[in-house]
Amino acid sequence: MNLPIKSASVSVQELMKYYRDMLLIRRFEEKAGQLYGMGKIAGFCHLYIGQEAVVVGMQACITPKDTVITTYRDHGHMLACGMDSKGVFAELMGRATGYSKGKGGSMHMFSREKNFFGGHGIVGANVSLGTGIAFAHKYLKNNAVCLTYYGDGASNQGQVYESYNMAALWKLPVIYIIENNEYAMGTSVARGSANGAQLSQRGSAFGIPGYTVNGMDILAVKAAGEMAVQHVREGNGPIILEMKTYRYRGHSMSDPAKYRSKDEVDNIRQNHDPIESAKQTLIERKVPEDEFKKFDKEIKEIIQEAVDFSESSPEPDAAELYTDILIEPA
Repeated sequence: MNLPIKSASVSVQELMKYYRDMLLIRRFEEKAGQLYGMGKIAGFCHLYIGQEAVVVGMQACITPKDTVITTYRDHGHMLACGMDSKGVFAELMGRATGYSKGKGGSMHMFSREKNFFGGHGIVGANVSLGTGIAFAHKYLKNNAVCLTYYGDGASNQGQVYESYNMAALWKLPVIYIIENNEYAMGTSVARGSANGAQLSQRGSAFGIPGYTVNGMDILAVKAAGEMAVQHVREGNGPIILEMKTYRYRGHSMSDPAKYRSKDEVDNIRQNHDPIESAKQTLIERKVPEDEFKKFDKEIKEIIQEAVDFSESSPEPDAAELYTDILIEPA
């Protein structure tokens, strides 16, 4: 169902923070794409450009004790959780100073300090893990919730429904966030998902309430997030938020995205961009243009400093091949 709450009420200072956080993610991802093209980043790389409002809006609704887990399109989630852009870039470039010591790359970074549990490459697998983290929260009685992100394509995976069943049965404190960016790799959600692609209603068989949210509007996301966090923290069990969003780039850096028209992408960029929408709201609330220029300059400096740090960092020692490995006793 569509969420009856349309937008959150926030101060100018709060909205400026959200604008800055979204802009940081956008500039980070643009630089990551550039470095990938230059051959300085290898392996898989999935950019989050266009979807920034989802993770920034949800992160604004939780506390440091809450946990986050997501898929391979994860750089934005890391930054929103407060992970240092230096460590994230270093990991992307395979350096020892990265969050996974240069061994995980784009899809596999973690931070126990920030309660960020990855970054997972297997489609839909992190939904089961997020449900397990929520089980731990309930077992420990710490009143924390787990934000579990996944995409429209992953919504069709079998383990997702097994997770729904357990979460509903045990009333686990988990918010399932479907980032519906309209394309599962190269397949339109309308072609790959039945029932009119009403992904928010996929938990109805288990009694899990679900809501469809404008994921391109930071205030709509925050309003939905506040409602969902309250629902879960009060012991009512899981909830599903389907964020209708859009990715501007291909599925990954190797995807030319020829399955959609340039006009389609341009329409979203020009009329529904989450960062520009937030900027227009701030301008209407009398924030001067100089403030936005200041943010852009500051963030560009942060990104360049992170890149310089990463390029000057050493590659992992060969001995790292034998660390962080579980060895069963003989």
